[in-house]
Amino acid sequence: MSSQILSPAGKKKLENELQELIEIKRPQIIARIQTAKEHGDLRENADYHDAREAQSFMEGRIKEIENILKNAVVSATSGGDSAQVGSKIILVKDNRDFNFTIVGSHEGNPATGMLSCDSPLGSALLGKKIGERVAVEAPLGMIVYEIKKID
Repeated sequence: MSSQILSPAGKKKLENELQELIEIKRPQIIARIQTAKEHGDLRENADYHDAREAQSFMEGRIKEIENILKNAVVSATSGGDSAQVGSKIILVKDNRDFNFTIVGSHEGNPATGMLSCDSPLGSALLGKKIGERVAVEAPLGMIVYEIKKID
């Protein structure tokens, strides 16, 4: 697996999720399985099968997070004057401001202003400075933004 970029906040979020899965969710599911086993015949025990399915899903997520964290490159935001992972950016288009935070590969959620560094706009912004323009191809044509502010 190739390395993926994570912001420090994204890394912390994954670490917290991993801790919750291991320390809280895993014991809860094990208890559910044990309780379901006590009800007898496992072939027709829906509670047992549901708990085992939940356990399988959770263990898969634990492995996925461990793999991401093992291979991730955590961006070091230096607070410079150019856009980088972790930068909060205000873009202007047609006298309208758009607020984004550039985040790591798995953290993107444009609806909440979290722009993946691998997205077309996110990658176009990397390394750019205040006052520069970035152009991104969209389904309706080329969109041009100007960088108004970088924090």
